[in-house]
Amino acid sequence: MDVRAAGALGPLRGFMFDVDGTLVLGDRAGGSYDLLPGAVQVLEALNERSFPYVLLTNGSARPPAEVAAKLRHVGLPVADEQMLTPSSVAADYLARQGIERVLILGTAGVGQPLEERGLRILWPDSSEAKEAEAVYVGWHPECGMRDIEVAARAIWGGAKFYAASDVPFFATREGRSIGYSHAIVAAIKSLTGKRVVVLGKPSQHAMRFVARKLGASIGHIGVVGDDPLVEIEMARRGGAIGVGVTTGLTPAEVWASQPEARRPHLVLNTVGDLLRTEHLLLDA
Repeated sequence: MDVRAAGALGPLRGFMFDVDGTLVLGDRAGGSYDLLPGAVQVLEALNERSFPYVLLTNGSARPPAEVAAKLRHVGLPVADEQMLTPSSVAADYLARQGIERVLILGTAGVGQPLEERGLRILWPDSSEAKEAEAVYVGWHPECGMRDIEVAARAIWGGAKFYAASDVPFFATREGRSIGYSHAIVAAIKSLTGKRVVVLGKPSQHAMRFVARKLGASIGHIGVVGDDPLVEIEMARRGGAIGVGVTTGLTPAEVWASQPEARRPHLVLNTVGDLLRTEHLLLDA
């Protein structure tokens, strides 16, 4: 769709932006970032209008405040409270479910938001791991068979099975990189036969969490991202407005070939093209 047709999509009350492939391209561990065209200008324009937005990455290696600080370092005007990770969603969701003890397969950054919410964090080398009420899989590049076995035993014992992401790939400056949690989840599913509940994108748990953070109904949120299987599927499922960009995993011709469930309402070359659709930024 041409950006000039975007007026039919409004009015919007808030935006959710993907990070990797949409606003920046980084290394696979999120240690450093290169800005993508227009990213700073779009967020500055939203700040000038006091227009609500959040960033939601599927990366769970670092807690949100640390990610926000790294993004500010390269120029993105992102406050700590505007930065969300799957662990932000997990902390909220698991607490609402009354779960207290969570076995973490991941780095310290995966578990920190849950711990800050008051959940008790257990690690695979803990003698208490068998007491877990839930298993939560995140960024875990050092995952070994012992970790997978401990998680499987906890699930066999009745623990519920959750993951930050089950997406196989994400965009980096080196190109397509694999999602570690996808491989770990596949191994645990194979052993236990249990379905995983994803709490990051494209889950509706994440979509509803974003809506609460923005104080807007899902139908009035613009979801901006580079992956039809992640941001756009998330938007379409929930009834949000999906905006695809071509700076990450998906070129324009691939966007055009997507089925309706993964087709954006609007495709832009870069996130900076949102500045050409000012009526999308304003509360009509």
